[in-house]
Amino acid sequence: MTKSAPSVGTQLVTKKAEAPQRLAVDVCVVGSGAAGMMAALTAARLGRRTAIVEAAPTLGGQAVGALLGTICGLFANGPAPLRVTRGAADELLAAMHAEALLRPRHARNSVILQYDETAWARWAEKALLAAGVVPLTGAVLRDVRRRERRVAALALATRWGDVVVEAGGFVDASGDAAIAFHAGLPVREPETPIWGSQLVVLEGVDEAALAKTDRWAMQAVLKAKGKAYGLRREDGFVFAFPSRGIATANMTHIETPTEPVAAARAQIEARDEADRLLAFLRAEFPEALGRARIRSYGQPGIRQTRWIVGTHQLTADEVRAGMRFPDAVARCAWPIELHHRAEDVHWEEFADDHMHYVPLGSLVHRDADNLAAAGRCIDGDALALSSVRVMGPCMAMGQAAAHILDLAGNGSVHQIDTAALRHRLRDNLEGGVRDPWCAPA
Repeated sequence: MTKSAPSVGTQLVTKKAEAPQRLAVDVCVVGSGAAGMMAALTAARLGRRTAIVEAAPTLGGQAVGALLGTICGLFANGPAPLRVTRGAADELLAAMHAEALLRPRHARNSVILQYDETAWARWAEKALLAAGVVPLTGAVLRDVRRRERRVAALALATRWGDVVVEAGGFVDASGDAAIAFHAGLPVREPETPIWGSQLVVLEGVDEAALAKTDRWAMQAVLKAKGKAYGLRREDGFVFAFPSRGIATANMTHIETPTEPVAAARAQIEARDEADRLLAFLRAEFPEALGRARIRSYGQPGIRQTRWIVGTHQLTADEVRAGMRFPDAVARCAWPIELHHRAEDVHWEEFADDHMHYVPLGSLVHRDADNLAAAGRCIDGDALALSSVRVMGPCMAMGQAAAHILDLAGNGSVHQIDTAALRHRLRDNLEGGVRDPWCAPA
C-alpha cells in the first residue's frame, strides 16, 4: 500500500523592520577556541550568566576549524615533563583519552598532544551547554558600544537577524582583538606580516613507511626541492595519527591579511599552496605518501595579527629570563616560535628547568575597566607573544580572564585582589600533574 505524500503548506513572508534581538548576560566571551571555550566554561561555573560568540557556524575556533591536530604548551620541558595547565583542561583531555583520541609526542624538549578535532568539538559543545552557556554561532561582530571606560554592548550580525549582547564584563578571545578594535581602543599590529599556515588532513597514508621517514630528512628535501613545486616554506611536519591511516601536514606559510577581500583571496590561495604541497609529498616520498589525498582543508591557521594594548607588554627578555610576575595568571615552557619569514621559523628552545609566565597586565586593556583578553591577542612583543599564543597557555589565560571579571564585579579589572586571583589560579601556577597518556621518552 502506497502512503500518500504529506501536505506541507507555505506562506508568504517579507522582512520586517524589527529591532535587533537583545541578550543580557553577566559575561560575554568573543571567540570559542582554546581560550574562549575555557573562559566561557569557567565564567558559567562561577555562577555568571555567560554567552559565547563565534563568527564561524560552529563552536571550536581554530582548535577545531584550522585542523591544528596538536596541542602545544601544555607541558613543562624535559624527558618526562609535568602538565602545567589544569582546570577544565583536565576534563577535555580525559574525555579524548577515554576514546583513544589523544596521543603524546616528544618535541621541542617538551610534549605535544595529537588530538581529534571532532572529539574536541563535541566535548566543548556538551560542556558549554551543560554549564548553561548561551551560544551564538555565525555571529559577526559589527560594532562595540562603549560608555567611557566600559564596554557596554556588542552589535552582531547573523544570518537570522541582528543581535545586541549587553554584559557586565567581556572576554576578547577573538584572536584579533576584535572587541578592542571595534570599540575604538588602541591595538597593536606587527610591523611586518607574521605568517599563518594552511593545515590539511591527509588520508591514504602508509603509516609504517611514514614512521621510517626521518622528519629532518624530509625538511632537507623540502628545502632543496620545494621551490620547484611553488612552495615557500622550508620546514614543517607531517604527523600521522597512529592506527588511523591519516596524518596532519603543516608545511606551508600563508598570508593572513585583515582586509576583507584580501583575506578571502588569501584563503583560496592557501588551499592552492596545500595542493602543491600534496604534489611534493606524493612525488618525493612515494612509499609513505604516494597515495595520499587531502581529506580536508582547515580554516586558515592564523598566528598573530592584532592584539590589545595592556598595562604591561610581555617582552621576549622576560620570557627568556623566566620572569615570575607577582600578578602571574598563566605559565608555559614552549619555545619562542616566530613565523616572521616565508622560508622558515625562528625557534628559541628552553632548558628542562625553564618556565615563563604571563602577567595580569598583559590581559587587561589599559583603557577599559571591564575587558579582559585571552589567547593570542593579549599584549606582548612579537617574539614574546609567539611563545604564549599556543593552546596550553591559551587555556590557562581563558580561565584567568573569567576569574578576573568575576573578581572585578561591577568595578574595574585594574583594581582586583591579585592575591585572591593567584589563589584561584594556583593549579595553573604551581606544580603539575603526570598524565597516564604521557610516558617518559
